[in-house]
Amino acid sequence: QVQLVESGGGLVQAGGSLRLSCAASGLTFSVSNVGWFRQAPGKEREFVAAITWSDISHYVDSVKGRFTISRDNAKNTVYLQMNSLKPEDTAVYYCAADASWRSSARVRVVGGYDYWGQGTQVTVSS
Repeated sequence: QVQLVESGGGLVQAGGSLRLSCAASGLTFSVSNVGWFRQAPGKEREFVAAITWSDISHYVDSVKGRFTISRDNAKNTVYLQMNSLKPEDTAVYYCAADASWRSSARVRVVGGYDYWGQGTQVTVSS
């Protein structure tokens, strides 16, 4: 059974940094596309970043230059380094993965993923 577990969320002041981790079991990240999404209260879940099995990164425009997604295949873990955090980054952040060897065509779309973690809260104070 596939399981994704996020960690690293917390409370940080504006301008600060956090690093989120997504650890997988029952699935090998090196052959999957992996994404980060976030959802604020009363809002739709939105795409943040993704990394494909071919190691191509994707970002929503609002986090470009501030967030970095990376993969450690030896640890079967994907990270999201978040710098220069803003209050509008406050949300529950979710890790998602798709089936092995899929196209990257839908990595920016919620429906493009097959497995989801339970989320980790990120709160940025102003």
